[in-house]
Amino acid sequence: MFSPDQENISTSSTKVPVKYGELIVLGYNGSLPNGDRGRRKSRFALFKRPKSNGVRPSTVHVSCTPQAAKAISNKEQHSISYTLSRVQTVVVEYTQDSNTDMFQIGRSTESPIDFVVTDTVPGSQSNSDTQSVQSTISRFACRIMCQRTPPYTARISAAGFDSSKNIFLGEKAAKWKTLDGQMDGLTTNGVLVMHPRLGFTEDSKPGVWREISVCGNVFTLRETRSAQQRGKMIENETQELVDGSLIDLCGATLLWRTAEGLSRTPTVKHLEALRQELNAARPQCPVGFNTLAFPSMRRKDIVDEKQPWVYLKCGHVHGYHNWGNRDAERDGREGRERECPMCRARGPYVPLWLGCEAGFYLDAAPPTHAFSLCGHVCSEKTAAYWSQIPLPHGTHTFHAACPFCAQQLSGEQGYIRLIFQGPVD
Repeated sequence: MFSPDQENISTSSTKVPVKYGELIVLGYNGSLPNGDRGRRKSRFALFKRPKSNGVRPSTVHVSCTPQAAKAISNKEQHSISYTLSRVQTVVVEYTQDSNTDMFQIGRSTESPIDFVVTDTVPGSQSNSDTQSVQSTISRFACRIMCQRTPPYTARISAAGFDSSKNIFLGEKAAKWKTLDGQMDGLTTNGVLVMHPRLGFTEDSKPGVWREISVCGNVFTLRETRSAQQRGKMIENETQELVDGSLIDLCGATLLWRTAEGLSRTPTVKHLEALRQELNAARPQCPVGFNTLAFPSMRRKDIVDEKQPWVYLKCGHVHGYHNWGNRDAERDGREGRERECPMCRARGPYVPLWLGCEAGFYLDAAPPTHAFSLCGHVCSEKTAAYWSQIPLPHGTHTFHAACPFCAQQLSGEQGYIRLIFQGPVD
């Protein structure tokens, strides 16, 4: 199988650009609620640049006065300033690195940011749902450096360079001098990374969340997101991203997929074929005997009259009906405690939605399981994997969430096997 981008490449094109990988924002089912626009989208592909723009540390200026630091920072090159006190700043100059390409991610819409990311509101149906949220994502959150030659290794560091090509770590930011005399530090809310064990495959298992420093070193988590005291340095772990690595920016979580990993992932065309296969089996509502059908992927947020609904306690799939629910009209349709006509189990009753973001799938198996409470449907291995992942939430809590809408999972497992009834004829 090939990724959607590979499918669209014309065979007549002479030179296909090298793709390093893609970043996919958790909580969106194939696109942002109001559509992808420019640098703000749910999925960002990193391609080899025509000319390298990577940088690496060079000269270190110690014991600068703020005025001297400002003069160095004003040069036409990248630098990181570490403010130790009102009278002392350490400035590290960065020089061009022809072996790497740099990509920057953050909330800012300024030109140095390649991928604009805003706070993910669980279950939001439109961009207006996110406007009132006080953002905790840094304007210049992190940067990814990709090696321009095979195996195209991607490495992540906290913080990004602003329009003046500078990164400033103020007096209050956690910072320190390393054993070899270099400086390092952490951003206010930090950049957390988790690498899955056994890759992003059917056998994947969750890894451990770590914090990445401004220089790309790896640390255990701070007590809270913005605590002054850094965690313990993990010497034997690196800043290298692997297929399935998760990057948390305190407000949005990104999934890193390598180009090689995406080539083994189901495509949108494959998911559409599975949807049609599911509908071709003509599943029926056991109460109304009407045929059910998953709506097309273009209509993934609108409840359709043929939409399958599920009792999340038992997994029995029905059409929408009012059986055994005298208060339905008064209380509204969705999510209320309802009794299943098939087995009398009581629990939430919600519409089912197909998971349309192919990059979240671990395999190409049929969509047989649904997350609870949101009702997003995917393969069993995909549901099992995401239900085990503790995703950062707020400044110091973690919980499992649906990758397609970011809603917190509930129930014993966080997902359920669907029980369809076939046609009686």
